[in-house]
Amino acid sequence: MTNQVKQEVNGLHSSLKNGIKNHEVKQEIKRAREINEEFEETPLVIALTVYFCYVVLTVFGHIRDFVRKLGFGKSSEVKEQNRDGYAKLYGSFESFYTRNIYKRIVQGWNMFVCGVPAVVFKLKIKISPEFHQNARFGTEKNIEAINLGSYNYLGFAETSGQCTDEVEEVILKYGTGICSTRHELGSLDIHRKLEKMVADFLGVEDSIIVGMGFATNSTNIPTFMGKGCLIMSDELNHASLVLGCRLSGAKVKVFKHNDVKDLEEKVRAAIIEGQPISHKPWRKILIIAEGVYSMEGTVVNLPGIIAIKKKYKCYLYIDEAHSIGALGSRGKGVTDYFGSNPRDVDLLMGTFAKSFGASGGYIAGSKSLINHLRTHSYSFSYATSMSAPVAQQIITTLKILMGKDGSTEGIHRVRQLERNTRYFRRKLKQKGFIIYGNEDSPVVPLMLYFPSKVTEFIQGLLMQGIATVGVCYPATTVVTSRARFCISASHTKEMLDKAISVIDSVGRQIMANYSKVERSQAEIIY
Repeated sequence: MTNQVKQEVNGLHSSLKNGIKNHEVKQEIKRAREINEEFEETPLVIALTVYFCYVVLTVFGHIRDFVRKLGFGKSSEVKEQNRDGYAKLYGSFESFYTRNIYKRIVQGWNMFVCGVPAVVFKLKIKISPEFHQNARFGTEKNIEAINLGSYNYLGFAETSGQCTDEVEEVILKYGTGICSTRHELGSLDIHRKLEKMVADFLGVEDSIIVGMGFATNSTNIPTFMGKGCLIMSDELNHASLVLGCRLSGAKVKVFKHNDVKDLEEKVRAAIIEGQPISHKPWRKILIIAEGVYSMEGTVVNLPGIIAIKKKYKCYLYIDEAHSIGALGSRGKGVTDYFGSNPRDVDLLMGTFAKSFGASGGYIAGSKSLINHLRTHSYSFSYATSMSAPVAQQIITTLKILMGKDGSTEGIHRVRQLERNTRYFRRKLKQKGFIIYGNEDSPVVPLMLYFPSKVTEFIQGLLMQGIATVGVCYPATTVVTSRARFCISASHTKEMLDKAISVIDSVGRQIMANYSKVERSQAEIIY
């Protein structure tokens, strides 16, 4: 048992002294063991080498900027035109990093894809020697690639089928846009129908829907948190959560990623110390975490956090953007995955842009809380309502997931995703790659560490018909650059086998199989 799990188990044992029933604590201890993820730390030699690479790039970046100022070469610095005497508008380190380091690193993988989000799509790319060493400059090539980079977890982003047919009917009835806010003339019967279905699906009293997933967090957190309140935020929370916390004006304290022991210590200290200067009690404390973390592939330690929430009488906000539809035996997210009561989570947030093949987001909870949000939410007051065709796409998807269409298609897709995810993860680990995250997480980060290897890896995969994305600093830490795969229920075993073969081949060429853990080479059953 790792030190982290030992700490979690010891912390949960201590809760016996604070009134939590014995059988409940045993369940929490069991869950804490179940969600333990295996992480291999970045080797020290690799970390030092990566830092050295960034130092070299930074030094040469400053040299290049200096040479450009002398008149040699064209400056790529972004400037305002006709602003003599003005202070630099884009003179920050971010601008320097973007033009001298980031653009050099991502050249060849950061591209636009114009096409359907299908499991296989066709790309037309112009290849230069910088992109592929054996190509002639200006060569154009058509590539048919397996899509392993989109968030289409359940495969509902389709151009045909039941969802598409019902969306077409709704377009004829409602049109393509609402052109008004929910507080004015933008609330339709289809919106209330969707909100009721979301609440029924999650097992809570009510919900609201918002036309943009990012805005669901950033514009709604300020409606119930403010000055004198405290937010405990996981250090790897999404930018939309970070922005919402900042806009709220509440005090924000960050706890270590998925570490319930650190969270408990900081909650306890905050309650004892109270507000800064005045030491008055906090008006309320809100814990914010994600269901599945989009860069790490980790699953929230929900049972442990719920135990802390109950023990210290805090509120809990879970962002299920990447877990709703993708986790649990019925696709209901992390509460379904752990068998927890969804009403133990005060605010269940999620988006429709991943598993549902649509756009927008929701917040679900008690009826009184949702009514408060309807009255005070900036999204209801100022943002245009979700269009009717998008709402219908989600409604049809929910009907399929809940079995209300009279079929078992929804459960089949959920189980297919689980099977694909476990198979893909286990095979990559068996090939010697370092894979982060939970075994059931469809977000699969493959650690490459060096930004130059990310470029070579993504390009090498694409040339052999596998399309995915690379991620470097600042989206990750400096020493944890990676490729990120997203598994879908639409992927077949043959597609996954081809992808694994190509990944293994390209990975060995650039020596990216860093894992030191010995694994059985026995055949993995699909």
